[in-house]
Amino acid sequence: MKSYVTYKFTENKYSVITLNRPEKKNAISLEMVEQLNAALTRAKKDKGNFLVLNSKGNVFCAGGDLKDFHGNLEVEQIRKQLSMMKDVLTEFVSFPVPTICLLSGDAYGGGCELASACDIRIAKEESKFGFVQSNLGILPGWGGGSLLYERIDSSFAMRWIMEGKVFSAPYLEKKAWIHKVIHKSDWDEELILRPYINKTRVQMEFIKLQYNEYISTFTLFKNMTNEVNRCSTLWGSKRHKEAIHKALHKNK
Repeated sequence: MKSYVTYKFTENKYSVITLNRPEKKNAISLEMVEQLNAALTRAKKDKGNFLVLNSKGNVFCAGGDLKDFHGNLEVEQIRKQLSMMKDVLTEFVSFPVPTICLLSGDAYGGGCELASACDIRIAKEESKFGFVQSNLGILPGWGGGSLLYERIDSSFAMRWIMEGKVFSAPYLEKKAWIHKVIHKSDWDEELILRPYINKTRVQMEFIKLQYNEYISTFTLFKNMTNEVNRCSTLWGSKRHKEAIHKALHKNK
């Protein structure tokens, strides 16, 4: 089985999970869902001081792989598949130390949901991001919409989900979804992570614990489940099927 998700534990005592399917714009397949779960399990065992999520290629993540998350699935089938990825996002949210998403490329749809599951998002200045699901006749369905409301101003979150627009990294830094923007000539992951490396495991555990107490994860996880259910009911709509057919035809 090919490794579409790779994992390493560094000498500086932090874990790195990498999306490694650049030829498909790191679109999340069901196989990748399993590999993400396995990587998260390893990261927990290694007990690093923090966790990094990054990617190979020019696109961080284009969302769900349309071959697996296609438009012909029945409600219960898609609910099961969306729930699997929702559980991955939940693992990032509840991870015992802070999680840092290094966005060296664009992200769309589910890719933005995955990034939103991390505590900190650092992006290349040239990158762009879009919660574009509403343009496909659905809504965020991995729990990322619920996360977005926790991460940024709720009014802007609603607008972003509803309009399905794509925004630049500098604009989203002003909206607090991106925490730091870095020009591509200055993109050096080791330098970017330096402020976090000198913290102890206990410090990082307490920081994450306090943050999750503040956002009330019990309610958040319930909202994420509700999101999966709502998205599932929209999945078989004519609007969504037409959008998926158009996307697949365009790719061909």
